[in-house]
Amino acid sequence: MTLTGFLILLLVAAIVGSLGQALAGYSLGGCLVSIIVGFIGAYLGLWLAQTLGLPLFISFEVNGQTIPIIWSIIGAGIFSLIVGLISRRRLV
Repeated sequence: MTLTGFLILLLVAAIVGSLGQALAGYSLGGCLVSIIVGFIGAYLGLWLAQTLGLPLFISFEVNGQTIPIIWSIIGAGIFSLIVGLISRRRLV
């Protein structure tokens, strides 16, 4: 993997993570957290699409890795929603 490819992956993960958090309505943190949420969302969204047999919408390839944008955003939204609901403070 080249440095340029790695930086592109980080940029896409940050954008996808930010959009997923905005979709879920929970902000889990800053830019680094958005990158982590974006990577986890990409794996979760890809797994979900393959499990349900759904097509990959708007995907592109960076250094031999296919990145499904729509499913990554959906996966990041699901992940941040779950984490937001678990970590939400409860009133007793």
